[in-house]
Amino acid sequence: MKISIITATYNSANTVRDTLACIASQRYANIEHIIVDGLSKDNTLDIVKQFPHVAKVISEKDKGIYDAMNKGVQQATGDVIGILNSDDFYSDPFVLEKVAAAFKNPAVEAVYGDLQYVKQDNVQVVTRTWKSGKYQKRFLYYGWMPPHPTFFVRRNIYDKCGLFNITLRSAADYELMLRVLLKHNTQVEYIPEVLVKMRAGGMSNASLKNRLRANREDEMAWKLNDLKPYFFTTWLKPLRKVFQFITR
Repeated sequence: MKISIITATYNSANTVRDTLACIASQRYANIEHIIVDGLSKDNTLDIVKQFPHVAKVISEKDKGIYDAMNKGVQQATGDVIGILNSDDFYSDPFVLEKVAAAFKNPAVEAVYGDLQYVKQDNVQVVTRTWKSGKYQKRFLYYGWMPPHPTFFVRRNIYDKCGLFNITLRSAADYELMLRVLLKHNTQVEYIPEVLVKMRAGGMSNASLKNRLRANREDEMAWKLNDLKPYFFTTWLKPLRKVFQFITR
């Protein structure tokens, strides 16, 4: 079973080495790592060249991170596809081995796990833990979602459900997961372990203005799929993050 990992980069020189190194150190051998770069102006691509495990590099202008992810998915040849951002890294060398083991069950179409946020300048310090918990369809109506960097799907799920909707600036990953999990009723397995560590920070929570815009996009994510959330669904979604600080 080949696992394709897509990493979108743009001026990522400060962090991408950790991302590349974590894939190079995976004990699972059958990996295809695809870098989709948006014409970085720093030495991101010079760093990428230092890692011979990288299978493909695309460097061209794009329409944002989700457009870059789409390009990577379209280039992927793996049986399973995951997305790992250029400031994220896997928690240990056995992550993809665990993911592959979960997909040995032919009924499983998607896999996800837990995620930890770490400090930008000291990745040894955990600031909060996103403990996903076992999937139940009804949880999506209460603001639940799995952490996208831990979310792996069989390649035919993209064929069936489509790619990221690039008209959404911050909620394209949420919209895709609503489409995959709720609209298409995909069979999911939860790995109850931290799979990914992510440097703290995020566009949707950078300010109140951004949070309000993100909330509108979350509402649009439901509307685009002809799904009807509860009136409180999209407000519960950011509030769930409070508990991530408690459980860290």
